[in-house]
Amino acid sequence: MNKLAFKNGDKIDAIGLGTWKSDAGEVGQAVKEAIKIGYRHIDCAWIYQNEKEIGDAFQEVFTADIVTREELFITSKLWNSFHAPEDVEKGLRETLTALRLDYLDLYLIHWPIAHKPGVIFSEDASGFATLDEYPIAKTWKAMEALVQKGLVKHIGVSNFNVPKLQRLMDIAAIVPEMNQVESHPLLAQNELFEFCSNNGILYTAYSPLGSRDRSPNMKGANEPDLFENKTLKSIATNHGVHPAQILIKWAEGRGTAVIPKSVNPARLKQNLESASISLSIDEMEQINALDKGYRFLDGKFWEREGGYYTAEMIWND
Repeated sequence: MNKLAFKNGDKIDAIGLGTWKSDAGEVGQAVKEAIKIGYRHIDCAWIYQNEKEIGDAFQEVFTADIVTREELFITSKLWNSFHAPEDVEKGLRETLTALRLDYLDLYLIHWPIAHKPGVIFSEDASGFATLDEYPIAKTWKAMEALVQKGLVKHIGVSNFNVPKLQRLMDIAAIVPEMNQVESHPLLAQNELFEFCSNNGILYTAYSPLGSRDRSPNMKGANEPDLFENKTLKSIATNHGVHPAQILIKWAEGRGTAVIPKSVNPARLKQNLESASISLSIDEMEQINALDKGYRFLDGKFWEREGGYYTAEMIWND
């Protein structure tokens, strides 16, 4: 399996375990099973509301000497309601307490969106704060302080485009070390990936399989099914594998990290084994040709009547 290297030499396995939408009562067992079969990169977030169960799973595998803390690479994310500089460390410490850890390997600003302090999610515009009230630059400075305190080893962002990354880089003492974004063959994000690569920013693909199990209010009409894509199905058949494994291998093979989610032991194993698939140059080119800028998570779920945020602003400003 490919490993991605940070500037200081720390490494992260290209294939990790995503935990978004992994339900209570399932996620802990999935994390334990994943670690037992070889996963060493686990992706979490405060907003997933399952970090306590994941933390209990970590303690079980540590106590059983299945893995040491130092052998795992654990990521979490700062939720929108903790963007006030004085709240950034509070948000992190809630995650550390839930995960039962002393530090994180990587901490990301989850969205370039701010909520008012204490507002987890708002049905109307009243719960949102503007980026004039809580500038990303000031939130980032508080993120940098977490590194200085030894609470996190690396910091980065999620759902940032090129202009947002550039503005952050212009003021940063620590350049963002990771950008985690939706990425799959229908949304290759080549320009963003190239920008990240040229500036020493690692890149993680979330929803690499199309996030088929997300809530209906986040879905569009007549969404494409990556598993039924003719090109992907044909390549999968040639290799005797599931299309999901081709999607994971495509991401890993192009030099990104990728975090498919599963709680099924057989699929966990298949996902990890995707690294051993060898795609030809022609097959990679066929997959690359599928790109059409299609987002499964289009960002419209952040829009509110009279609100500050729009999907256009998130992805293109």
